[in-house]
Amino acid sequence: MKQQPNIVFLYTEIAPYFLACCNKLAENHKVNVHVIRYPVNNEAPFMFSSQQKINLYNRKGYTLASLINLIEKINPSIIVCSGWIDKDYLNICNKYVKKIPTVLTLDTHWRGDLKQQLAVLLSPFLLKNKFSHAWVPGTIQKKYAKKLGFKESEITLGFYSCDVDYFSSIGNKIMAPKKQNFPKRFIFVGRYYDFKGVDKLWQAFIELQTENPNDWELWCIGTGSLQPILHPKIKHFGFVQPENFLQYSQQTGVFVMPSLFEPWGVVLHEFAAMGFPLLASDRVGATETFLEDKQNGFVFKADNVPSLKEKLKEVMQLSAEQLNLMGEYSYQLAQNNTPKIWADNLMKLI
Repeated sequence: MKQQPNIVFLYTEIAPYFLACCNKLAENHKVNVHVIRYPVNNEAPFMFSSQQKINLYNRKGYTLASLINLIEKINPSIIVCSGWIDKDYLNICNKYVKKIPTVLTLDTHWRGDLKQQLAVLLSPFLLKNKFSHAWVPGTIQKKYAKKLGFKESEITLGFYSCDVDYFSSIGNKIMAPKKQNFPKRFIFVGRYYDFKGVDKLWQAFIELQTENPNDWELWCIGTGSLQPILHPKIKHFGFVQPENFLQYSQQTGVFVMPSLFEPWGVVLHEFAAMGFPLLASDRVGATETFLEDKQNGFVFKADNVPSLKEKLKEVMQLSAEQLNLMGEYSYQLAQNNTPKIWADNLMKLI
């Protein structure tokens, strides 16, 4: 009997959407999935159910020598490495690059600054010589991968996918009631940090309420260093596990992602799959796949309160019918990438 392929992920911090993709990979392609990963981030304390189809290993428990020993025992058919921050991970890929596909994943935008120019110069000696392929979320990361020395044929798109089946199932439950009574509530989901732009969102929303009081509210889910602002029409719910999204998504209408910088932003994909109209800054990478301006939402300038205010106001002036149509189009765009497509793309590299 032919032995099942072993796939190794040298990962940093895992999230539920990544495990959904790994589960689909194991289910659809009958492979053994092994994930070496970092501990869960305290600011996004995702709780993971038992992953029966996936073998998880705590990175903290391994030295380079014991990591090499583990990989040798697994005998992988392909290795996928999350970025280049972990030097031991790079050493593993260097050991296997001539034997099996070794895949670099990166979500960094090409900016062309001095640091990236230096990375491009050093890539042939420190990076590209350790990887046969690159797997990136979108075209702006693909540009960087090409600069690092990867050929067109060596680059695969679509590295990030949300758990489309799960979030679409929520969308199927909430879209019909919203046609009867569309909730006049914006929702933000993310960490409370400056670079997430949530303070700009609070400012824009409060200014609109002051200038033209209306019945819209803003609900915020997340935690972080920024102190939650107090306002009668802004509610804060702290961190919420993905399995509890239903109660919040059925009571809110439009998703807002005001990040000053966001390499991709899987949460935009999640709310598209739930059938939400979307508002996102022009620094959110995932807009290239899941947000078509004026079709299923609006794009505004990052770190620009007047631009954000203008788009919030534009949404407030739309009819419930227009907003529902936008949500339906979001739902369609969400199918552009799924865990199934993700798994199929990886298997093509083996």
